Order: sequence, then structure tokens, then C-alpha cells
Amino acid sequence: MTDALERDALWEDFRRVVNMTSQELAAWLRVRDADEATEPLPKRAGTPTGQHVLAILRKRRTDLTGDDLRVMREVVDTVTERADLENEPEPETTAGDTRRRHRLMTLGHDPLKG
Repeated sequence: MTDALERDALWEDFRRVVNMTSQELAAWLRVRDADEATEPLPKRAGTPTGQHVLAILRKRRTDLTGDDLRVMREVVDTVTERADLENEPEPETTAGDTRRRHRLMTLGHDPLKG
């Protein structure tokens, strides 16, 4: 596989697993970081990875950097790994499911979205 083909395949995988729009992710990152007293500045809300995913969603495929590709691989691997775990015969149905969903949403993947 050539670099261009690998980049295209990664782009498609990333866009498949990141099922939240940039607007949805930005809103989620702000909500997740807000507390009773303050809300962070929009550009500082969320984890560094969540912010990086948000930046990638706003880019064109041709503008991706090496660091973008690294984060995209991490996100695809994390979301895919979680999906594999959830498809086990007896999935866990506890409060941990909400925490897991929220962690994945920080990466731009909402498991409850179709």
C-alpha cells in the first residue's frame, strides 16, 4: 500500500468511527468540562485528544499532518477495540457503560448514534 492509499484508508476509517459532527463534539467538550461555577473557554474545553479530533474534523484530507494521522490511528483503534468488547456474548450493563460512552464521545464517537 502506498502512503496515499494508507492515508485515504485511515481517513475513511476515522470518518466512519467518528460519528459526531464538529459542532456536536465541540458542544460535548464544553459540557463535559463545565462545572457549577465555570465553563471553560471553547478552545480550551475537553481533553487534548478531543481538541485534536475536533481540529481534524475541521480539516480537509489534504491538510492532515503526521500528528493528525497519529491521533486518527489512536481514535480508530480505541473505538474499534471498544466496539469489539461490546459485542462479546455478555456485555457489561452497569454505570460503567455511561462512563465508557462519555469517554468515547470525547473522541467523537457516540455509541448510541446509528
